[in-house]
Amino acid sequence: MTLSHLTPRKLALAGFFVCIAMIGFALYLQYFVNLEPCPLCMLQRICYTLLAVIFLAAALHGPGKTGVQIYASLGIVTAAVGLGLATRHVWLQWYPPKESACTADLFFQLQRFPVLSVLQKALRATGDCAVVDWTFLGLSLAQWSWLGFLALLVYLGYLFRSATARRVAAH
Repeated sequence: MTLSHLTPRKLALAGFFVCIAMIGFALYLQYFVNLEPCPLCMLQRICYTLLAVIFLAAALHGPGKTGVQIYASLGIVTAAVGLGLATRHVWLQWYPPKESACTADLFFQLQRFPVLSVLQKALRATGDCAVVDWTFLGLSLAQWSWLGFLALLVYLGYLFRSATARRVAAH
């Protein structure tokens, strides 16, 4: 299956809508199902938001081959960070810590502590990041987020590779 008939603008717009759907669903769960996000959930949302911004910038720009490679590279780095955060989250759910010392809301922490300290606390996340409050088809929200980042990483890799192949073919 090839997506070569689609323009880089349309491919970027598709990525943007996927990211917006992921963020929208997370907000739905937070505000309508009353699932409060843990610090790792919030960091993953930030990664999805950054990916949405990258995809939107690419869609508005309508880049050529080099531009696609630059946007895809930025997206690959962001998706890889998100995948790492989701991996840590899934690991915590599979191997919860012995003691449950809940952490404060991410935004509360950012107002009171240095950013690096907050990130360290989130990555060492404790009790509330290990709790599974919601599942669908047997997978937790963290596992679905992991799959989302993996899919976006593969998609961005495809975009980068296809732009590289077009560039080589043009020479």
